[in-house]
Amino acid sequence: MLKKSVTPKLGDTQSILRHWHESVPDDRLAHLVRDAGRAFNKRLQVRLQQHQVSFGHWTFLRILWTADGLTQKELSDLAGVMEPTTFSAIKAMEDMGYVERRQKPENRKNMYVHLTAKGRALKKRLVPLAVDVNHVAVKGLSKADLLITRRVLLALIENLALEEAQDGNA
Repeated sequence: MLKKSVTPKLGDTQSILRHWHESVPDDRLAHLVRDAGRAFNKRLQVRLQQHQVSFGHWTFLRILWTADGLTQKELSDLAGVMEPTTFSAIKAMEDMGYVERRQKPENRKNMYVHLTAKGRALKKRLVPLAVDVNHVAVKGLSKADLLITRRVLLALIENLALEEAQDGNA
């Protein structure tokens, strides 16, 4: 008799682990990568909540810490979310004092999102939380295994990007 595949509850890392060991140990790699990402995100989300920062805001903050002054469209593209989602997040972050929207005199069409001093200051508090999650996740793994894992994941992304470019579906 086949085991019924049960999708784990969103955010329950123990259920995800049980799911992979018991229900679908040989399921597709894409699902395993997605669930590993979900587990990372959940553990970071718990840490971010202690600083009253949502995971969604973290995503935009990370992008802006690297490239401040992007348009809403650019932020949406980099975060991989729809523009209405970005608009809502930016509005909330603006209300919290993390970002401000400005127009450029030469381009009145676009609004550019800039970090405030308060938004920039969050980096020193929040990045160590993500570093901590990574340390927890790689506990017990050798440097060689980590290098192989990075190389394999990058190769997967490169292969998929190549197919995307060939299909013209960027």
